[in-house]
Amino acid sequence: MKLKTYLIIAFSLSVVSIIGFSLISLLISDQKIIHFDRIVIDAVQDMETPFLTSVMKFFTFIGSAPFVIVLSLFLLLFLYKVLHHRLELILFVAAIVGSAILNGILKNFFQRVRPEFHRLIEIEGFSFPSGHAMNAFTVYGIITFLLWRHITSALGRWALIFVSMVMILAIGISRIYLGVHYPSDIMGGYFASAFWITTAIIFFQYYQVKRYNKRQRREKNIT
Repeated sequence: MKLKTYLIIAFSLSVVSIIGFSLISLLISDQKIIHFDRIVIDAVQDMETPFLTSVMKFFTFIGSAPFVIVLSLFLLLFLYKVLHHRLELILFVAAIVGSAILNGILKNFFQRVRPEFHRLIEIEGFSFPSGHAMNAFTVYGIITFLLWRHITSALGRWALIFVSMVMILAIGISRIYLGVHYPSDIMGGYFASAFWITTAIIFFQYYQVKRYNKRQRREKNIT
């Protein structure tokens, strides 16, 4: 697949993501999505068992900021020492840090109060969009992008996508199950993160092309 095709796909995803986020935010502002939220919350929390609660608390932990920081440091070391990638380090850091900043800005802008239906853990702060959902989508989305080119088999690539999707969905569902987020918070977090990382990837790929073309011109002038 040519780079131009990749950029078109990434741009299309970023447009779809910002449209999806905008629609959800409008529905939240007009209080038109609360019925949907309540139905999903009830369906998810009806599955409550002590074992499932422990599982959901585990997934919530691995989507938390402290875990994401530790995981990010490990991945930075892996990219630098094992794969010898430096530009990818910049992309990874920009994606993670930018996602956290964007989440803080959006939370303070919308100031949505967390659900009060049935909480299994206590947490403070605003609800929309979900920080855990954004953390999960950003981390596993950017990991998939960076590792994709190093996996040559189709089976390996599908396995990478499958694991990433499971982690993203499990972390999001855990927040609904534990009663600290509305489903629309999770969806909004996914859309916001998808927009951010696709935009970051577009700029990253564009810079790489410019850098490569500049090097080619320099080598041509020397010869």
